[in-house]
Amino acid sequence: MEKITGKLTVFFEDPFWIGVFERVIGNKLSACKVTFGPEPSEADLYGFVLEQYYQLEFSQSVEYIPKKAASNPKRRQREAGKAIQNAGIGTKSQQALQMQREERKTERSHCSKEQKLMEKQRKFDLKQLKRKEKHRGH
Repeated sequence: MEKITGKLTVFFEDPFWIGVFERVIGNKLSACKVTFGPEPSEADLYGFVLEQYYQLEFSQSVEYIPKKAASNPKRRQREAGKAIQNAGIGTKSQQALQMQREERKTERSHCSKEQKLMEKQRKFDLKQLKRKEKHRGH
């Protein structure tokens, strides 16, 4: 049986309050970002989780290995510096959200390209119809 954990982080990103849902299933992490607007109360957050959690669109899963915290603060600081150098800046949740943004971007560009082609075809058909009407005769 897989272990499933969830975490909600709420923070202020001018001018809105943002919530980041993190879901860990086994050793896979996925995240979802939600904009709340005004500062949500604990009751609002609880209601949101109960009512709308299953409608959230989580990003694709990324590999996640939980790390054990070292007891020595100097060691923790040293390990944090190494982790930033090796993995780059940003948490796994931020990386998952970035992947989700890129997916949506390619999906949007694909849809807009299709719409442009359909509009171009429609204009072409309209132009052809006008030409036929001109040559139809009196």
